[in-house]
Amino acid sequence: MMSLPFYQRHHEHYDRAYRHKALQSTVSQYQKETKGKSAVYAQGSTAYARGSAAYRHASAADFSLDSSAAYSHGSSAYDLESAAYSYGSTAYDHSAARSKRSAAYSLDSESLSKSSAAYSHGSESINKLAAAYRLGSEAYSLGLKDSNLMIEDQSYKMSPKAKRAKQHLVSEDKENEAIDYSVPIFTGREVSISGITDTEEERIKESAAYVAKRNLFATGEGVSVSKVAKSTSEEEHHEKKSRKVAIRESAERVALKKTLEDTQAFHKKLNQDKLLHPPEFIIEPRSHTVWEKQNVKFHCSVAGWPAPRVTWYKNNVPINVQTHPGKYIIQSRYGLHSLEISTCDFDDIAQYRASAMNVKGEISAYASLVVKRYKGEIDASLLYPGTVSMPLGLGVSPHGYASRFEISFVDKFDVAFGREGETMSLGCTVVISPDIKRFKPDIEWYRNGVLITPSKWVQMHWSGERASLTLTHANKEDEGLYTLRVVMGDYYEEYSSYVFVRDADAEIPGAPGAPLDVQCLDANKDYVIVSWKQPAVDGGNPILGYFIDRCEVGTTHWTQCNETPVKFARFPVTGLIEGRSYIFRVRAVNKAGISLPSRVSEPVAALDPADRARLRSHPSAPWTGQIIVTEEEPTEGVVPGPPTDLQVIEATKNYVVLSWKPPGQRGHEGIMYFVEKCIAGTEDWQRVNTEIPVKSPRFAVFDLVEGKSYCFRVRCCNSAGIGEPSEATEATVVDDKLDIPKPPGRIMPTRNTDTSVVVTWTEPPDAKELVGYYIESSVVGSGRWEPCNNNPVKGTRFICHGLVNGEKYIFRVRAVNAAGLSEFSQDSEPIEVQAAIGGGLLHAAPSPPYDIMVLESVRDSMVLGWKQPKVTGGTEITGYYVNYREVVDGVPGKWMEANIKAISERAYRIQNLKENMVYQFQVAAANLAGVGTPSLPSQPFKCEEWTIAVPGPPHDVTCTEVRKDSLVLLWKEPVYTGRSPIAGYYVDMKETEAKEEHWRSVNEKPLKKKFLKIGGLKEGVSYVFRVRATNQAGVGKPSDVTDPVIAETRPGTKEMVVDVDDNGVISLNFECDQMSPNSKFVWSKNYEPIEDDSRLNVDSKGGKSKAIFKDLGEDDLGTYSCVVTDTDGVSSSHTIDEEEMKRLLALSHERKFPTVPLVSELAVEILEKGQVRFWLQAEKLSGNAKANFVFNDKEIFNGEKYKMKVDQKTGLVEMIMDKLEDKDEGTYTFQLQDGKATNQSSLVLIGDVFKKLQDEADFQRKEWHRKQGPHFVDKLGWEVTDDCNVMLKCKVANIKKETHIVWYKDDREIMVDEEHDFKDGVCTLLISEFSKKDAGTYEVILKDDRGKDSSELKLKDTAFADLMNEVCRRIALSATDLKIQSTAEGIRLYSYVTYYVEDLRVGWVHNGTQIRFTDRVKTGVTGEQIWLQINEPTPQDKGKYTMELFDGKTAHKKTVDLSGQAFDEAFAEFQRLKQAAIAEKNRARVLGGLPDVVTIQEGKALNLSCTVWGDPTPEVSWLKNEKTFVSDANCTLKFESGKNVSFTISTVSTLDSGKYSIVVKNKYGTETSDVTVIVISVSAQTDTVQGHDQNNISVSKKKKTMTANKRKEGEKKDFIKPHVEEIIATEEAPDPNEIPPVETEKDTKSNQRAAKTTDGTAAVAEMVPQPTESLDRQGKKPLGKSLE
Repeated sequence: MMSLPFYQRHHEHYDRAYRHKALQSTVSQYQKETKGKSAVYAQGSTAYARGSAAYRHASAADFSLDSSAAYSHGSSAYDLESAAYSYGSTAYDHSAARSKRSAAYSLDSESLSKSSAAYSHGSESINKLAAAYRLGSEAYSLGLKDSNLMIEDQSYKMSPKAKRAKQHLVSEDKENEAIDYSVPIFTGREVSISGITDTEEERIKESAAYVAKRNLFATGEGVSVSKVAKSTSEEEHHEKKSRKVAIRESAERVALKKTLEDTQAFHKKLNQDKLLHPPEFIIEPRSHTVWEKQNVKFHCSVAGWPAPRVTWYKNNVPINVQTHPGKYIIQSRYGLHSLEISTCDFDDIAQYRASAMNVKGEISAYASLVVKRYKGEIDASLLYPGTVSMPLGLGVSPHGYASRFEISFVDKFDVAFGREGETMSLGCTVVISPDIKRFKPDIEWYRNGVLITPSKWVQMHWSGERASLTLTHANKEDEGLYTLRVVMGDYYEEYSSYVFVRDADAEIPGAPGAPLDVQCLDANKDYVIVSWKQPAVDGGNPILGYFIDRCEVGTTHWTQCNETPVKFARFPVTGLIEGRSYIFRVRAVNKAGISLPSRVSEPVAALDPADRARLRSHPSAPWTGQIIVTEEEPTEGVVPGPPTDLQVIEATKNYVVLSWKPPGQRGHEGIMYFVEKCIAGTEDWQRVNTEIPVKSPRFAVFDLVEGKSYCFRVRCCNSAGIGEPSEATEATVVDDKLDIPKPPGRIMPTRNTDTSVVVTWTEPPDAKELVGYYIESSVVGSGRWEPCNNNPVKGTRFICHGLVNGEKYIFRVRAVNAAGLSEFSQDSEPIEVQAAIGGGLLHAAPSPPYDIMVLESVRDSMVLGWKQPKVTGGTEITGYYVNYREVVDGVPGKWMEANIKAISERAYRIQNLKENMVYQFQVAAANLAGVGTPSLPSQPFKCEEWTIAVPGPPHDVTCTEVRKDSLVLLWKEPVYTGRSPIAGYYVDMKETEAKEEHWRSVNEKPLKKKFLKIGGLKEGVSYVFRVRATNQAGVGKPSDVTDPVIAETRPGTKEMVVDVDDNGVISLNFECDQMSPNSKFVWSKNYEPIEDDSRLNVDSKGGKSKAIFKDLGEDDLGTYSCVVTDTDGVSSSHTIDEEEMKRLLALSHERKFPTVPLVSELAVEILEKGQVRFWLQAEKLSGNAKANFVFNDKEIFNGEKYKMKVDQKTGLVEMIMDKLEDKDEGTYTFQLQDGKATNQSSLVLIGDVFKKLQDEADFQRKEWHRKQGPHFVDKLGWEVTDDCNVMLKCKVANIKKETHIVWYKDDREIMVDEEHDFKDGVCTLLISEFSKKDAGTYEVILKDDRGKDSSELKLKDTAFADLMNEVCRRIALSATDLKIQSTAEGIRLYSYVTYYVEDLRVGWVHNGTQIRFTDRVKTGVTGEQIWLQINEPTPQDKGKYTMELFDGKTAHKKTVDLSGQAFDEAFAEFQRLKQAAIAEKNRARVLGGLPDVVTIQEGKALNLSCTVWGDPTPEVSWLKNEKTFVSDANCTLKFESGKNVSFTISTVSTLDSGKYSIVVKNKYGTETSDVTVIVISVSAQTDTVQGHDQNNISVSKKKKTMTANKRKEGEKKDFIKPHVEEIIATEEAPDPNEIPPVETEKDTKSNQRAAKTTDGTAAVAEMVPQPTESLDRQGKKPLGKSLE
């Protein structure tokens, strides 16, 4: 492959990626080779290539290298737009290099000057030749291999590493010797053309010449190549240089050095902040005065950096070229900007402004345009020399130019029918008034709105009176609506009619019609995609596919491109020869045969789009001269990188089209591509194009298996090797991504004329890339369908012509896209063909409009507005006509027409008025019946420029949707907006009869919208309204007042209803029963006409209209209204906001995809025997409902393992499995279908979920077997009774008499007194006063001959704690209210509980403060009593006391108030009891020692002793038989030490028998102790008693009596009786010095302690002191247990 010389790299057509690298190294390359290269190569000038070679080959003169160089540096062919400069080459400066170079060359010889002069800027010959070599010249592109645009062919076998010859300076003696280096010169057209030339011959020549020349230059065929011979000694050449050459080289070196220094300095300064400067006008536009219809051009020149953007304004309004096609031409080139205005008229009189702006600022320059009109007869040739007519002018009248033309059509062409191959002609006579012969109209023909240009298929003719169009060979492509437009200046008229072209007779009966509209969509070197439209006629058999044929332009040989028919209406044709042009045709195939071929396509060349564009802009030219190619220095090849952005842009059943972008890394060579494929999911890559690499970055892949998924990738290759592959595409299924459309819907025919019917339909759902529709008609009952059109029509409305009047027809429609034709729609309702205009009713002309007002006024025009006639004449108003007249000094002039064509709006601008003139206006309305009576003349209005700052009045204010309490007001914005944009509107209202001062504003803030729903009206009241606009300057004039409107809802008024049908289609529905035959439903959104029908379909039939949303979304939010024309204001609206949209979409989805409503989703449960039941329940099922059961995506059926059932009555669907095995793990799905409605529910049983269910089933199965014998229904549990006891209980079943129950605690059997009878099925075990000792494991066992069952309850740790918490809670709840008791020690607060356990925590609070216990204040529990003892209470102990019982979770409180009287009484009682206790403690008493009865033998000695106590020491006396008894000789009484008392009788006798009493007494009390002495005579008792012989004395139990203070003690007992009944025990702290009182036991055992005499003389009964026993009621707990 050849490398490119450096001078070629500077051309713009060379790849820019290469150019950047080359330019960056230019300076260093030149500096190194300055001495070894000629000035041509040292400069590196592209001017050498553009001028030197061009001049040499054109003049055929043998210039020397020096003169060529001189020319190259002086030639004006040096282009200011050189690509070298545009990319910042350091080799040149745009202007400095040229000027310095010229200075250096001025030292040259005369021949040099002549050469320079010969090629100056004005040289015509150089200009002609150099034109071909300006920026982007094609000449050098023929030798380049652009990596982006020029892909090389491997067949040319280019050298991968071309060499560049060394350049040398030429010595003086060889100065005139020609060398063999030259460049190709081509003469070409300077003017660029927009496309390939029209004729096929020129296209062939251009494309063939282009490829041939490029290949010739690339391969070197026919090109002489010679190397510049090296001199044996370069130094000798330098020595032999002439002085002229030396001076020239020296000057060049100096100039080059200076240029390089300046350029480098420039680039160093290339800093954005330093270079930026605002725009400035070098040349400002100047004002012009021109004649009318002349062209004018404004020029200006602007400087600035960055380059300023220039915008042109007219009267401070930006000029939009697109909105005025042909009127304005704006150009910007090389800093020179221009605005051209064609055919100037008075509207162009204005101030024009050119505004230049960049990031640093903006500047403007102004110029004015004045247009003059010639008032006499004008010679058109003066204005337009060389012309005979004024194509765009207006006619001339005696008063100057005519203001309008009236164009009418006579002998018009009607609907035409033809066949393919026939010649058809359309014609129409045109009458133009006034008839001015020098002015010719423009005749334009349109087909379906597209301008028709003459061709071999279409011919046009204008005779001056009649316009005609001839179809020389009609094809179905020619079918459509033809429109003739006659244009005269600013006026034009149109006439339209339809042309139908039917299929030609098929050569084979039953063959389909020919396809049509064959086009080439995508053409490049490797393939061309051909598309077509399917025919309407299939010959009675479905079309199987299509054959595509190609023919090389210039030949007549057709080649079939595909072996098998393709169904998709697009096909990539491969196997084309690069550079050649082809035409294509398509044939349809069905079972009967092949159709006639379609019309051939336009020729297309097998070129890349970039090559084709270059060929269009620079067409080829013949070869001249000889090409001498020098070798470049070797360059190392670069393996290209991977392509990027690989994607599938089209996929069908037959092929897949790939597209990608070339890699960024590719070296200096062109690249080609290899495409690889593999089946998705594998890595088995196969090369698709094994033989021929792909040259373009697009490729069509064939031979793919339908239905399989493929991935694709692409590799790049060049001479250096094959690069890495690109990223693979996503998996692509080989199938048609574009589906055949669904049939259209809602076919509705309506009458049109006596031979035509209008058919409308709705677009099929989910339609993609629709080509159009075919309509067929059939006479009712015939069964034969005929096509109404043979070229698919767009839109959803079509007029079917050629029908028979009076016949009834039905219609059907099918949709078409590239995938095929849809099924036919449903047949329409039959309709009889009759004329629809008037509907058989007579109509009248409308009444006059009224309330004419001026909406805007300028110097020469005024805008009028008016109100619609009150009477429309029974049909729709088609337009309005406006007349005006001048009023001079109050005298009106003649009425003049303001418009010839009727205007549909109720606002119109009247042009060409005179400034400051007064005018009157009148308006007439027109309908089908004709033009009505004009209105009365308006008020006089003066035509003058409005200068007010506020806006003008709004207009066309109307009321709609009138109801009893509301209406909707509509208006249009003012024509005159004032000096600033309109900011909003204010609506005013008042009652009709109210005065002007009663106007009030409806809204406080300005409205942005132009409608308002006004509520709060009073029923039956008449209102009027007006609207005012506001802007920054203020509020403008009000609009005209509306007609009075009565707030009432008229009978039969219906509101708009939103509906969602069963298919989920959302629609707005409106009905009207007051329609006239010509009434129509007019829908609007936000009270603006709905122009975009892509989101809404309107279907009106009879008195019903429906607006159907295609895809309701956020773009559809707003207020939708419907007005019925030709009625008395029938209208309604409905607002769809975001919430309403969400509701409708949810309802639509529910209706579109109905579901069987479920009461419960799929669930699973375990049955009694361990069976697994899957079930769900629907709300309702019909008798046709069915269910499918799926397990792991496989359907399962009723059988041995699965028992399935569907109950339509209850909606229950169930499936039962006997056993759940490991293989049953997975997903279960129940699928329901009930008519159209479906639903399904799934249950996933995997992992832990399945394991848990399986375990539960196994457990349930075991449970079932267990329950066959005695078993527990409820396991052993516990409850706490009301008595705070714990009861263990369980429920049992299947019990019989022989069944036994045994209780265990910690594996030890608990003996139960009674056997349970199991009558109630509950077994219990009561544990009284449950405490910690009762913790453990309890078990109960049931058993009989059928088996046994057990239940266990662990009452340990947490379980025990929970139970104790409950016990404590019950105990706490059983606590009585706190009571107060006084004791001898102090005051006691107490409460009783059922019983007390240690786990129940007790706390006391005094006046909200926790009590700290001391010896004085302490708490405790005695039995069931919980108390707080306050010893020696003081006034500080008053207050509120709270007892808190905490059960482990909750604190239960009891409170008592110990203050006031309660405290005083308790304290007084404490004092009393304290004193009583002291008395009781210190009173005299007998502690013990005396027996109750003493029996002694006569003659014996008796000695009795006892101990007494009292403080003070008691007095002791004795009584015998209740009489005082004192000591004597026989009886001795002693009282010793204040406590020891003795009674001694030395010798007893029978007289001594009796009751003896000891009486002890002190101030606190008296106590008596009795002893009975019985003396037995000797005769009765022979035994002798002596000493301490126990047999001589018998002692009975001692009785103790109390003789003192007995009454007081009884009173005390009565006082404390109420308290004693509630006290268990009291605790006293005994005094360590206290002598406790002793009571003798009152039982028989105490007699054993009596002393007995054994010596026969005395018996002594010892009285031993005994300690006081506790008063524990239970006999188990010690007295006074403390809680501290």
